[in-house]
Amino acid sequence: MKNKLVLLFLGCAFLGFAQKKNTKNTVKIKPKSEFVAELLSKMTLEEKLGQLNLPTSGDITTGQANSSDVATKIAEGKVGGLFNIKSVQKIREVQKIAVEKSRLKIPLIFGMDVIHGYETTFPIPLGLSCTWDMGLIERSAQIAAQEASADGINWTFSPMVDVSRDPRWGRVSEGSGEDPYLGSRIATAMVNGYQQHDLSKNNSIMACVKHFALYGAPEAGRDYNTVDMSHIRMFNDYFPPYKAAVDAGVGSVMASFNEVDGIPATGNKWLMTDVLRKQWGFKGFVVTDFTGIPEMIEHGMGDLQAVSALSLNAGVEMDMVGEGFLGTLKKSLDEKKVTIETIDNAVKLILEAKYDLGLFQDPYKYCDANRAKTEIFTASSRKEARSISAQSLVLLKNQGQVLPLKKSGTIALIGPLADAKENMPGTWSVATKMENAISLLAGIKEVAGTSAKVLYAKGSNLDYDETFETNATMFGKTLHRDARSKEELLAEALKIANQSDVIVAALGESAEMSGESSSRTNLEIPQSQKDLLNALLKTGKPVVLVLFDGRPLVIKEENETVPAILNVWFAGSEAGYAIADVLFGDVNPSGKLTSTFPRSVGQLPIYYAHKNTGRPLSNTEGKFEKFRSNYIDERNEPLFPFGFGLSYTSFEYSNLKISSDKMNANGKLKVTVDVANTGNYDGKETVQLYIRDLIGSVTRPVRELKNFQKITLEKGEKQTLTFDITVEDLKFYNCDLQFVAEPGQFDIFVGGNSNADKKVSFELTK
Repeated sequence: MKNKLVLLFLGCAFLGFAQKKNTKNTVKIKPKSEFVAELLSKMTLEEKLGQLNLPTSGDITTGQANSSDVATKIAEGKVGGLFNIKSVQKIREVQKIAVEKSRLKIPLIFGMDVIHGYETTFPIPLGLSCTWDMGLIERSAQIAAQEASADGINWTFSPMVDVSRDPRWGRVSEGSGEDPYLGSRIATAMVNGYQQHDLSKNNSIMACVKHFALYGAPEAGRDYNTVDMSHIRMFNDYFPPYKAAVDAGVGSVMASFNEVDGIPATGNKWLMTDVLRKQWGFKGFVVTDFTGIPEMIEHGMGDLQAVSALSLNAGVEMDMVGEGFLGTLKKSLDEKKVTIETIDNAVKLILEAKYDLGLFQDPYKYCDANRAKTEIFTASSRKEARSISAQSLVLLKNQGQVLPLKKSGTIALIGPLADAKENMPGTWSVATKMENAISLLAGIKEVAGTSAKVLYAKGSNLDYDETFETNATMFGKTLHRDARSKEELLAEALKIANQSDVIVAALGESAEMSGESSSRTNLEIPQSQKDLLNALLKTGKPVVLVLFDGRPLVIKEENETVPAILNVWFAGSEAGYAIADVLFGDVNPSGKLTSTFPRSVGQLPIYYAHKNTGRPLSNTEGKFEKFRSNYIDERNEPLFPFGFGLSYTSFEYSNLKISSDKMNANGKLKVTVDVANTGNYDGKETVQLYIRDLIGSVTRPVRELKNFQKITLEKGEKQTLTFDITVEDLKFYNCDLQFVAEPGQFDIFVGGNSNADKKVSFELTK
């Protein structure tokens, strides 16, 4: 009888909660709240703390899962999830330990940094944001979820929505730029793409918005550094994208490394409980970043026991790698430094997420080997990636219509980024198979066809300093440093340049010159590449600079000397094809900057939505004025403003009108504008609407993005666009942190970038 009971226990899988098994190996179970409450009541303290523990996969490899240290902890119920483990086979092996060897058979959650695609890789997030196309951005996340879920992953540490206005910070590459409104729209699109409004689907995965909060504003642009700002700036400029993700139903939130109001975010109760849960109504769970809890020791917040208790009491539920919860919370509970109610609530949130993902119904839901064989890096996904990537590229200059190139004659492709397929996916492309990426050289040859002759030379190494290049090409993203002297490399480049009709110079950053822990003080192109570019310009041949970067660079000199500049970011696994499509005009560039390009690193931080001083410049030519807010040695304005991006065609704005010059709190205004394609190509234009609140109870920015529409116009076509303005577009957080719209005068600007000069005005009445 005893053996029969044991068999019944195992067959039901989860302590008798299973009620009915269906034909797909899933089980029908009780409603979530009842199921989780019953399971929680059966758990020991050690098992509860285990659910809060998120180690990395460590030494687990296929065929060795049972012998690893992590596997032992899983069998003992001391692990709630794993991350950075890839492939259905490995994940199935590990999940089997959890659901067959641990006492309560609780399945694991499996996470990965699926940041901008899985094996099919899309542009880095900063590049993706430059499409200004929410449908494309959401679609990229859907494809990423499709592929990741087919390979066993059910949780991604994305989207990163940190607003950043200082490109010295390397992780600007992972975000959506400087603007809270656009960042909020993208955050919503990404969450919807990953989660698809239904985590029970086998091709959706749980999103994790990060890094909460303010991580994109570190002092000196140095990663992990101190962040200190007023609450009014937090709520108006930096919080909106996080809140948008919460409003979209994001399943989890990741704490940031930096401090907020003098307390590290990982242990900040005001941030995690008062703002995130009480004000915004977040219902999911919070996970730390990698070793976020023990890092608070270095911040000066106490020993591991103290900072672990601080984090739990603040409202953090899962400990990534640190194992402070697992190792110290029992002692803290005994000493009444934490309560069992707080622990139980944290465990409940983790179990609810697993329930929502369908893991209790079928722990192997994401372990379908057939899906892994047929749904990853497919031809259709690569085709979509190529199209999306092409729309992320930003044409910064095109003097004399050098572009598009002809598919004829001789093209010299020169530069250390020209034949560098390992770098095309960009930073944080952990699932990408670099060998499958398409280099610019391969892309140009394919798209140009047989009627054009393509010559190639490297021309220079990334940098004269070999150590710097090593540090900038980590994680398998080598540029295959050439051992020849700089003179030999340059001579080879000039030889083919002189044989060509046009020179394409592939220069800029390597993929790992931006990203985490890749802060820079010098944002110019490395000197070795500057020397190469200047030599190419002296040939007298037309030069196109294809600029690779993960951040806005300082290219003032290049803008003055190079006829055409195409900023290509790191455009993903199909980068070579996508860039070539734009270079040859098969795709008309339509990307618009989401981060301001400075003239000098000394201007940083620089962003369009700044506030006026009491002593602004009185001239518009940028001339120096003593006792005004300006520099002695540089102009105030940027090299390229937010929202800027050229096309092979031209667009003309006219007839800007507003339906009324007054609006009350319950009213609505309509703004209309005519946009015409006046050039010789069909093209896309992102029409941007900005508002300025002229007088407020607190100072207001000179203008703020409030809406945009991306449209397609055939050559010669004109469209009339309509924007609706309501009181919600006029609201901001005042000095009491009340979200209000104040009566008064407002200006509306509409155009193709943040310097739009078409203006109408209205009054919000009491």
